[in-house]
Amino acid sequence: MIEHVNQLGGEPPHIGPPPTDSAPVVWAWDTTADTLGGLPVKDAATILDADERTRAERMIKPADRHRYLAAHLGLRIVLAAHLGLPPERIRLTREDCPTCGGPHGRPTTPDSPHHYNLSHSGDLAYLALATRPVGVDIEQTPTPQAVTDVLHTLHPKETDELVSLPEAERPQALARIWTRKEAALKASGHGLAQGLAHPYVGSHATPAAIPGYTLADLAAPHGYTAALATANDTA
Repeated sequence: MIEHVNQLGGEPPHIGPPPTDSAPVVWAWDTTADTLGGLPVKDAATILDADERTRAERMIKPADRHRYLAAHLGLRIVLAAHLGLPPERIRLTREDCPTCGGPHGRPTTPDSPHHYNLSHSGDLAYLALATRPVGVDIEQTPTPQAVTDVLHTLHPKETDELVSLPEAERPQALARIWTRKEAALKASGHGLAQGLAHPYVGSHATPAAIPGYTLADLAAPHGYTAALATANDTA
């Protein structure tokens, strides 16, 4: 478990040491906030790029649009503070997908020597910065129905672990599996395109070892679960 998660609030962030090979940096913030890092969320469209604005405009519900704008405004504020650039100057790009070759692999910015990854769920966003490929995931605790829906799409050992638990404990166990698995798949750049069976991450208190990656749970508020995966080399 990684306990320390930096909190982005309404004031400009205090940026500590940059990430190192042994210590990624993780930030979290409330995506329902009206102000982040000294900037009003309602003005986010003047800072985000055309692709981000288009995605926000496609969202029908105002609350969903606000959360998206806040997530991406926070991303730019933290990256900009680490890089010494204005938030609107941050260029967000994607590597090619290692599965299909399309332009939707790991997120990158040519302005930074660091890797980053963003995740948002419910009212929270988590951002990880690292010297190596990194994936982060934050999720709300799933419903019992969600457990039923995905139970047999997981690795067989994970399915057995869930089935062996009392029903009341299964949603939290699935949350550990899901966040660990998605963090690992985001770090590799594959995402969920190849399904949920691999890699095996386990539901126990300590994540299973994954060749080539370091996997850890992150501290998260009640009702949420989060995980972080970092590559063991820069490949």
